[in-house]
Amino acid sequence: MKRKLIFTIILAIAGVLLIHIGWIVVDGLTDEKQSAQTGVVLGNKVNEDGTPSDRLKARLDRAVELYNDNLIEKIIVSGGTGKEGYDEAVVMGEYLRSQEIPAEHIIKDRNGYNTRMTAENAAKIIEENNLNDDEIYIISQFYHISRTKLAFQQEGFEKVYGAHPAYWEWRDIYSTLREVPAFYKYLSEGIFSPG
Repeated sequence: MKRKLIFTIILAIAGVLLIHIGWIVVDGLTDEKQSAQTGVVLGNKVNEDGTPSDRLKARLDRAVELYNDNLIEKIIVSGGTGKEGYDEAVVMGEYLRSQEIPAEHIIKDRNGYNTRMTAENAAKIIEENNLNDDEIYIISQFYHISRTKLAFQQEGFEKVYGAHPAYWEWRDIYSTLREVPAFYKYLSEGIFSPG
């Protein structure tokens, strides 16, 4: 009887896990086709030669597509200084300039060391620049979209749209699995944080 109960509990946990993974994948792969004044590109690794990694370049290229399709007007590039010694936001801004995005349409967040900080900093940047804070685009890998949307919603953004680059790696499997506990960590922080 005890063994059957344990097995049932394990099956239930596995079922919930699979459902949540499915939701992360579907949500992340479903890009909204809405317009928002601002898009936020979340940072990632910079190569040792100072160029964006393929993953980061793919995110930036997706932001350029949204900009050229008139779905966003301003692009916040958010990142920190990685172990390679490069400021991700600066590298991202330079790449966007090379893709003919005007400098006045690029805003650098040089303290976006994680998803939570990016959301917090974006809220401040948007307020300081008198930008529309009702809607915002977030650009990251598909598995990262759901948690990023949650973080931005917790910062008061009403409509958070997601866009992912068409870039795939084997590590995406691990990254998707890792997003399940990370999502619930962010959810609990939002519920139990003061104010």
